Order: sequence, then C-alpha cells, then structure tokens
Amino acid sequence: MACITLLSDFGLQDASVASVKGIMMQYAPELPIVDISHLTEAFNLQQAAYLLVSAYRNFPAGTCHVLLIDIFSEKTPRLLLAEKDGYYFLCPDNGLLSIAFGTSIEKVWNCYELRAPDIFKDWVKRVAATIKELQSKKATELQLESYQLKNLTRNFQPIVNPDHVECQVIHIDHYENVIINITRQQFDELRGDRNFRIQFMRDEEISVISEHYNAVREGEKLCRFNSNGYMEIALNRANAAGLFGLRLAGENNIYYTIKIFFE
Repeated sequence: MACITLLSDFGLQDASVASVKGIMMQYAPELPIVDISHLTEAFNLQQAAYLLVSAYRNFPAGTCHVLLIDIFSEKTPRLLLAEKDGYYFLCPDNGLLSIAFGTSIEKVWNCYELRAPDIFKDWVKRVAATIKELQSKKATELQLESYQLKNLTRNFQPIVNPDHVECQVIHIDHYENVIINITRQQFDELRGDRNFRIQFMRDEEISVISEHYNAVREGEKLCRFNSNGYMEIALNRANAAGLFGLRLAGENNIYYTIKIFFE
C-alpha cells in the first residue's frame, strides 16, 4: 500500500509537523503518514538529499515523498511535482531534487506558485490536494506544465583532481559516524588500482576500507561504506564526529574538507 512520507527541517520543538499531518489526514485519510526525519539541519539541502536517497526506495510504489526543506528560498515559492522510479516527490524549487538525483529525474511539473497570506498552510493544503488527486489519476493527467529543475551554482559533488578528491560531510548519524559525499562506485572509479589515504581533521589518516566496525579494536578509527553506499568515517564503539571535531558542511558557515589522495 502506498503512503505519504515527510522529510523536513522543522524540528520537533513546536506544532509544525503535527499541523502538516493534520492537514494531510483531512485530504487523504486512507494513506499512512511516515516520518523520514524532521531533524535535518535547517536549510541543509545536501543532508536532506542524502536522507531522501537513503530512504525513498524502501517504500511501496506510488508513495508520495513530501520534502519540506527550505520552503521559502524564493521570493515566490513554487511547488513542484516530480516522478521517478514509480514514486512521487512534492517539494519546493530549491535544488534539492537535483542534488539527490542529478539529471536522472526527467518528469517534473510546476504544481503551484504560492501567494496566499498564510503561505505555510496554503503550501501544505496544495500538497495534500495534489496527493489526493494522485490516488485516482496519473501525474500526466493533472494538466500541469512541464518544468525544468533549478540548476545549482554550487557543486554538491566531490571535487575531483588528478591525484586527489575533496569531499564534504553530508550527515552525522545518531552514533556520530561521519558520512561524506562520495559513494563506493565513485571511489572505485577514481581509485582504479592505486593506493589511497583519507586525510581529515588533525592530520588523521586512514588507508584501509573496513567491512565492519569490529574490523578494528574498540576506540580505533576506520573507514567503511555504509548500507546506502556512502563513505563513512567512524570509531568502533565511540563518537567520531565529537573526537575529530567534524561538523556538517555549511554548519556555522564552516566547510570541513576531507581529502582522499591516490598514489
């Protein structure tokens, strides 16, 4: 059975998430609502994209993924509807889908431009009404105009050089494992048959890819690819982010570059 998922940077301190769910239930009461996360760092599109890519395929086909991240990035916020792999995505036109999927999303429509005085409620009501329509119609039957996703000026991909690649921290999980923006496939293609060393804060280095946390002794550092295919810097049964002073890219306007050298 299809459902609705919510991914936002609203936090859990106030009633915003509950208000969204309440409005959704009025329009599509038969659809379960599942939270992906509401603890995304405020306005952090790269972290939101990572969480979306990690989760979206685990839901039944036809699921509507509602992305409430940095809604008011534009003077006149625009709601987009996109379709990929049998899933629907409703989100603002802020570049999130481009970061998550690159150019692989081809079906995008301009759903609504928000101009109402109570813009937040109007946004959520329009999202909910669109989801209701999608229960009985295909996206192509909603008579919406096709739309070109926004091209971001900032490069959210690793920066590739001949002998090294520069990466950023895109997520820190509950255990303070540090996820960076390079996948196993990207790493293997760039590395080829060369040796490598990963250099990060305080001149720390790792030159081995581990399959499990217990591949090293308790408290020792390691590098692995997590279940979502992204590189992760961790400590066995300890907190890597706290020990090494690593933070999300863009937090307090600071960017921590992690370099992978190939030799």
